[in-house]
Amino acid sequence: MRAALLSLLLLTLLPPCAAAAEPAGGFPTVARVEYVLECMNNHGGKQEYLYKCACAVDRIGARLAYDDYVTMSAALRYQTLEGPRGAEFRDPQSVKDMAAKYKAVQAEAAQACLLGQGGTTGGTR
Repeated sequence: MRAALLSLLLLTLLPPCAAAAEPAGGFPTVARVEYVLECMNNHGGKQEYLYKCACAVDRIGARLAYDDYVTMSAALRYQTLEGPRGAEFRDPQSVKDMAAKYKAVQAEAAQACLLGQGGTTGGTR
């Protein structure tokens, strides 16, 4: 509930043209907000992580094109899916490589932004 209210507040404070403008690195504003909210939630929902998580998604956005981010973060997120349907995310070497690269980019961003341990996020859409 708190995350939903925070996201609603953040979206209402954006100027009307913010959603229409092409953000840096091609990362849509909504994707950045989702990343920050999930990252904050993974760190206990503490307000102190707002800037740290925003820093992390900015660093990730500087390293990856948005489409690559979506593909790589999905590869990492779904590595733990069980059963035959999860096999397409667990077994191919190319998917493992994408997940490993995203994990490294994410770890670098977490270190640079002083996120420490506690998990950033597997990424969203």
